[in-house]
Amino acid sequence: MSHPTRPASTVPSPSADEPALIERLRAGDRAAFTELVGRHGGALLRLATTFLKDRSVAEEVVQDTWLAALDGLDAFEARSSLRTWLFSILANKARNRAAREGRSVPWSALGDGGLGPAVDAARFHADGHWLETHGRWSDEDPERLAAGAQTRAAIERAIAALPEAQRAVVTLRDVEGLEADQICNLLGLSLTNQRVLLHRARIRLRQALAEFMDGAR
Repeated sequence: MSHPTRPASTVPSPSADEPALIERLRAGDRAAFTELVGRHGGALLRLATTFLKDRSVAEEVVQDTWLAALDGLDAFEARSSLRTWLFSILANKARNRAAREGRSVPWSALGDGGLGPAVDAARFHADGHWLETHGRWSDEDPERLAAGAQTRAAIERAIAALPEAQRAVVTLRDVEGLEADQICNLLGLSLTNQRVLLHRARIRLRQALAEFMDGAR
């Protein structure tokens, strides 16, 4: 079963028509660019806002990413998906923008944000499961619960409240569906750091979802 905080429906499947879309873009097809923005614009903005708190600045970085992608499209060799390539462009631009604005500390140095464990370890079994169920989790499928608008909003609020590095990792892994090695390359993290950040983020999100379910009873 998928992780209960992962809104699986938001993770786009690889597009069979991507090569044709790329050729249309290279030919200057404006409708193809509109389609590209529709497919990936939301994901790019989510990623940008994990680097940059100011949404208007994040939107500027997204616009810069689109321009750079169009300029570099002829050099794109499709060794990765178009989406992953766009993410890499955005990550580089967002890191540069953050550095110019005085946030030049690498994410690998941020660790867990200095906040320690999110939830008391005594609340879990040795295998990581809760000692007791929370609210309706005992009789409803977590993925079905996560499909509800109110639950999705609660998860989004919880993600937004995470320490920066945790928010970036869980967004890329559980929202955008990237693999661990892709995330490490995008964020400049070691595999160990990525795992720690993802684990801590998931614990915090599960706690937030548990509190939401308890309050909804």
